Amino acid sequence: MAQTTREYGEWPLKRLMTEVVGSGHKSADDMDRGQAREAFQRILDGEPDETTLGAFWLANRWKRNSPEELAAFVDVMREESVETGVPDADPVDCGANYDGKGDSAILGVAAGVVAAAAGTPVVVHSGDRVPTQKQDAYKHVLDELGVRTAVSPGESVDMVDETGFGFYYQPEFNPGVVDLFDRRDEMGVRTFVNTVETLANPADADVHLGSFYHLAFATKMTDTLQQAQTQDVSRTLFFQGMEGYDDVRPGSTVVAEWNDGDDELDDFEIKTADYGMDVESEDLEVDDVAADSAAITEDVVAGEREDGFADAVALNAALRIYAREDADSIDEGLEMAREAIDDGSAAAVLEDLQAF
Repeated sequence: MAQTTREYGEWPLKRLMTEVVGSGHKSADDMDRGQAREAFQRILDGEPDETTLGAFWLANRWKRNSPEELAAFVDVMREESVETGVPDADPVDCGANYDGKGDSAILGVAAGVVAAAAGTPVVVHSGDRVPTQKQDAYKHVLDELGVRTAVSPGESVDMVDETGFGFYYQPEFNPGVVDLFDRRDEMGVRTFVNTVETLANPADADVHLGSFYHLAFATKMTDTLQQAQTQDVSRTLFFQGMEGYDDVRPGSTVVAEWNDGDDELDDFEIKTADYGMDVESEDLEVDDVAADSAAITEDVVAGEREDGFADAVALNAALRIYAREDADSIDEGLEMAREAIDDGSAAAVLEDLQAF
């Protein structure tokens, strides 16, 4: 990595390891905002020795980062790496894990298209084979559909405003994080970069939709967004997702929402079968994630499927509609989603995307 001439503070990563984060499970401390900011500035500049960087990432993984640390990382990333492109539309920002899925269909493209057709603009973003899993993500489904993905932030803005659905490509809007690819790949495990890149919010959206394995993670992500100083998210909606992605998990599932001014998350349980999604996770598995997800997307938005995939897409679209408060309930959002499929609006949005 190239060295830089920036003047830093007093906290190189080796000192942070020795005195703060690297002393072990029971004795490690959290960094304050200033220390965390300096750490990520050094990382983005390529300043740390490779061994020190790997040790620092691993120590933070063991220790687990606080919302204050993550917010500092997000702020540095958005100040020094992210190029935002703000559409006139007020979209929902969907922050799925960039390292993708390997077993089940990616439903977010179809769900986003259906939500857009129902009047809820949606933005998604991803990279290309991001470590550690390096599996299929939003980009690869869109590629299979013939939608342009190597787009600048300005082109992403036009995509959102013209079609209601927008894709932002990480190498175009967040090149500093992309430059960390080799080091992340050598780690072999996820680092805090995997978390903060999903919060890049390249469209400066007011609403963030994400997923979690455990409710505590949704709380941490919401606290992180509240403490971040470079964006102003006023509402979040999280649900238990399949493979860590923003596709709701079938069965009994927790949904968590927060609005600006609330003291804490409001969490509630839904049974996806009550919303027409009466399938098991295994029913949503596919052989070729990108290609099969694209084929499912085309069939569902055209109204040519009435199976579990169609039900799952409709429910995921409903959650996006509800996240932006374009519907007062998930039930109402589901009605809007199904209507957008039935009247041909969803198919028209996909055609517009393919022609963009």
